Amino acid sequence: MKIVEIKAMNGPNYWSSTRHKLIVMVLDLEEMEQRPTDTIPGFIDRISALMPSLYSHRCSEGVPGGFYTRIKEGTWMGHVIEHIALELQTLAGMDTGFGRTRETSDPGIYHVVFSYQEAKAGIYTAKAAVKIAQALVDNIPYDLADDIQNLREIREDERLGPSTGSIVDEAIKRKIPYIRLNRHSLVQLGYGVNQRRVQATIASTTSSIAVEIACDKEETKNLLEAAEIPVPRGRIIYDEEDLQAAIDKIGYPIVTKPVNGNHGKGATTNIRNWEDAVTGLKAAKVYGRAVICEKFITGRDFRVLVVNYKFVAAALRTPAAVIGDGKHTVQQLIDIVNQDPRRGYGHEKVLTAIKIDDFTMDMLAKKGYTLETVIADKEELWLKPTANLSTGGTATDVTDYVHPTNVFMAERIARIIGLNICGIDIMADDLSTPLVESGGAVLEVNAAPGFRMHLDPTEGLPRNVAEPVIDMLYPPGTSARIPIVAVSGTNGKTTTTRLIAHIVKQMGFKVGYTTTDGVYIQNQIMMRGDCTGPVSAEFVLKDPTVDYAVLECARGGILRAGLGFHNCDVAVVTNVAEDHLGLGGIDTIEKLARVKAVAANTVFPNGYAILNADDDLVYEMHKDLSCKVAYFSLSENNERIIKHCAKGGLAAIYEHGYITILKGSWKIRVEKVTNIPLTFSGMAEFNIANVLAATLAVYVQDFKTEDIREALQTFVPSPAQTPGRMNMFHFRNYSVMLDYAHNTHGLRAIGKFLNSVNASVKVGLIAGVGDRRDEDIISLGEAAAQIFDEIIIRQDKHLRGRTEEEIIGLMTKGIHSVDPLKKITVIKKEAEAIDFAMKNAIKDSFIVIISDVIPDALEQVKEYKAKEDGAVLAD
Repeated sequence: MKIVEIKAMNGPNYWSSTRHKLIVMVLDLEEMEQRPTDTIPGFIDRISALMPSLYSHRCSEGVPGGFYTRIKEGTWMGHVIEHIALELQTLAGMDTGFGRTRETSDPGIYHVVFSYQEAKAGIYTAKAAVKIAQALVDNIPYDLADDIQNLREIREDERLGPSTGSIVDEAIKRKIPYIRLNRHSLVQLGYGVNQRRVQATIASTTSSIAVEIACDKEETKNLLEAAEIPVPRGRIIYDEEDLQAAIDKIGYPIVTKPVNGNHGKGATTNIRNWEDAVTGLKAAKVYGRAVICEKFITGRDFRVLVVNYKFVAAALRTPAAVIGDGKHTVQQLIDIVNQDPRRGYGHEKVLTAIKIDDFTMDMLAKKGYTLETVIADKEELWLKPTANLSTGGTATDVTDYVHPTNVFMAERIARIIGLNICGIDIMADDLSTPLVESGGAVLEVNAAPGFRMHLDPTEGLPRNVAEPVIDMLYPPGTSARIPIVAVSGTNGKTTTTRLIAHIVKQMGFKVGYTTTDGVYIQNQIMMRGDCTGPVSAEFVLKDPTVDYAVLECARGGILRAGLGFHNCDVAVVTNVAEDHLGLGGIDTIEKLARVKAVAANTVFPNGYAILNADDDLVYEMHKDLSCKVAYFSLSENNERIIKHCAKGGLAAIYEHGYITILKGSWKIRVEKVTNIPLTFSGMAEFNIANVLAATLAVYVQDFKTEDIREALQTFVPSPAQTPGRMNMFHFRNYSVMLDYAHNTHGLRAIGKFLNSVNASVKVGLIAGVGDRRDEDIISLGEAAAQIFDEIIIRQDKHLRGRTEEEIIGLMTKGIHSVDPLKKITVIKKEAEAIDFAMKNAIKDSFIVIISDVIPDALEQVKEYKAKEDGAVLAD
């Protein structure tokens, strides 16, 4: 078996509009295509012994053991690998449940699709699942332990921590979108101008001064002491001389910790002699020159959490420890504790497994113990100096037992420091008594406090402490989103996208939009090239100045990684025509239509899908949609629209020379087509369709008809406004039009326009695209022969898997099938082909340049125009 390709989807995609995180593996079964599982001796026994938990997989049988039934009856190895991949992730603490395996049009080649939690883990799993399946087929022993541990490590390295993860989960519950901004914990909630950011548990609304104060433990202590908050006595020290002076003043026991430390790093507690004090000083100085030396307060370790200056939770924290039984060694007791099913690797479970480290060995040594020591019955032995859950500590929720006086104190501390998300460490016997009475003290105030102890306490009630964070960032009535219009289809996407963006900009919005020629923020180009994929969409949605997004969504990006957003307000599907067939497993026009429908499937229930009623495949999309639907048509007599509007539906049509909106039985005429520059006085029929789609897209968002009319009148096709889309240049003796039309459907649309153009000769400069099917390249040649009097064949910059001779041969074959005597000139380089066409142009000719590198071709034609205009001025 051989893996051909692995892709990680991270948004609505061809395989699912609702399951966004999918691994899509193209798998060649090779000889295994002839060996279903029922023909492999002992296969069922080996797989059930290696992964007995696969019994829970119901598969299509719908009952536990259903997958095993399929294996016994006979199923193909792609299906087996799908289930192995799902179960392998589950065993590594990533419970995933969606999978499907589909054969492609090539025998033995399958798409194996399964869900993942972390992309790198999903890709690792895909490769491992194939190896496991092969080992089972070959009857070779396989140890899953390494794969499971590697996946756990990948998961811990890649995923958001439990605190940030809980905030993101709460945002998802509220339909608030998010974008992870780096591989660590920086996350954007919301889009555009309505975005907020969180990093760990610091929010974009958190005061940087407050964070700086909290990170300076001495400054924090001074502010609290001045506000009559009980804090331990202590001082800043830098060396052993300062240490001795501090001890002389406050006496033993003491605590040493770095001034700028966090998470207990470098802290040593309950120091009772000089030797330990020096060791503690050295441990703290690893993290900074300045060290705090303060009185060790006896009692229990509590963490109080304040969000938006309101008390939300409190927990009692206990360091990792074991309790002796007079029989087992320390090592054995640790092993027994780690057998608790609640303990796992990293943050995968409520508790973290206890690891033996230098702190553990140091604490054992201080008591004269080793890992082989058998400690007395019921003796509690602490294994860590601090009570962090990440080092094996435990937490008990005590939120309901905190005295009102202590609640008031905690909220006051948050205000004093200025932290809107604030963790307060308190040492006291309990929190049910006011701190001033119990003799306890506030030890630290923490920015970015961990939430895990509150979300999943070892004992007591879990607290959804992420909820008040989202309440703070997005109070009731505020939105996290900006309007998103998605534009899909085969042809016309870029023009429609640009027109919608223009209309919206005219309404005063700050628009970000993506096209095949670049990403634009408020009409300023930010990125050049084909920018119709998910990365470009996220670029717009991450921009803090954008309050409206118009996103062109092309086939390639959807198949490669999915859409760059989860939902949109409006989706436009212009048309579906044969293009790119045979690529990415999309070998029929029906499959291509499913790709183009992905954007429409993401529209909110109250939003609109704008569908072309003249296109059968686009029209049929309405059957699978859960949103509202509006149609457009070039014919006022389109039966589909007549029926739709008879039921009170919404549509846009071209009738009596007007762009007209139909609202039930009402007609609203928007503008005469001859007054809309984009339609070239009504001669560019395909642009009329684009205008209809764009008009509907903004009308359904309550834009006024008069504003739409004005915007349509001011959208003038030009190299600046619509680069590569019917860019006209009129020379003294001939005219040139430059366009991006790259498939038969697009070229035929150009042909319809040329029917209304008077010219002595119509010259087409065209090229075949190497990654298309033979019949597609031949068809392009046939269309060119029907449209042009003379044809210049050039070559694309990238051959995409074919030779120049092969592409030119197929093009020529198509041309000659229509007209064996058609004049053909072959000039492979585009620049030379353009020079040839323009230098040899005859009077009143019309030259159409179909280009794949629009900026270069435009610049070349502009230079010719500038030279001619300069010569005229000189005359």
